Amino acid sequence: MAGRFAPRPTRTTVRGGHVAVPGGVPEGAPRGVPGGVPRPAVAPGRRRTWVPEGPLDLGLVLGPLRRGPGDPTFRTTPDGSVWRASRTPAGPGTLRVAARGGAVEATAWGPGAEWLLEQLPALLGALDDPSAFAPRHRLVAVAQHRRPGLRLTRTGLVLESLIPSILEQKVTTDEAYRAWRLLVRKFGEPAPGPVDGRMHVMPAPRTWALIPSWEWHRAGVDNKRASTILRAVRVAPRLEEAVAFDPVRAQARLELVSGIGPWTSAEVVQRSHGAADSVTVGDVHLPGIVGYSLAGDRDADDAVMLALLEPYAGQRHRAARFILLGGRTPPRRVPKMPRWDIGRL
Repeated sequence: MAGRFAPRPTRTTVRGGHVAVPGGVPEGAPRGVPGGVPRPAVAPGRRRTWVPEGPLDLGLVLGPLRRGPGDPTFRTTPDGSVWRASRTPAGPGTLRVAARGGAVEATAWGPGAEWLLEQLPALLGALDDPSAFAPRHRLVAVAQHRRPGLRLTRTGLVLESLIPSILEQKVTTDEAYRAWRLLVRKFGEPAPGPVDGRMHVMPAPRTWALIPSWEWHRAGVDNKRASTILRAVRVAPRLEEAVAFDPVRAQARLELVSGIGPWTSAEVVQRSHGAADSVTVGDVHLPGIVGYSLAGDRDADDAVMLALLEPYAGQRHRAARFILLGGRTPPRRVPKMPRWDIGRL
């Protein structure tokens, strides 16, 4: 945790409906430059307080946006805060959110600060309706009871979920997380606000398009995935338009890009749209987990999984989240598959 910052007394001002806080490193900010070197004052941030209706678990809501423990766009700090660096329609921005009592306190920096604060309720599940979900299995009911703060996030951003999802195609999560980490750190830009150099905003579409082939190779990204990303960023504005569509139509728009299939499009709209029914098909592990948890069938395929989730029609993704939280993983019967055999569609 960064040391306490004691700025000179100054007035708090209100700008554009949000409070601007003085520059400096707030308590709980990601660690700064090592060796005790003081960081320069940063531009003022904008602040918003939002009170959710009902329980809210920041970790469960925002956790799906984190791509591995070293994700340059995502940090958690010992005080319980969550930090995100995003490329918004208004430009790069950094958002810090923390639960304090029954309220959420948020501060944002950068050109995208205002946009991030306006989207805060949707990001934290205000547009989600947990009451629409009715558990049909004991395991699901227990998970829902134990995790009442689960809500489905809606980022309103397509590309920031699409690119890492493409990187996760047909490789292990560790390989995908490494590629995302290396590419964002090398070609992204430092996140605005009181954060250290480890937090970055992902590259702009044009920057992705200009990454040399050897840099994809160094990051462990094969030509097929790199080519899919290049095709996607060339039509980035058309893909971002999908945030205004319903999830089914949004997935159809994404799948017009060669190399993007149902697995990838579902992973995207779950985050960009808060899609409660967009269950992931084509996954290596999910059918077995769902089958084993609900029917004791560890060899379940997509067809079996969809049949088991049919009672949750309209809420199948939420049901899958609760099943994963229930913690029933089928026992392994064979040695772990080689990394190159693990596939996602």
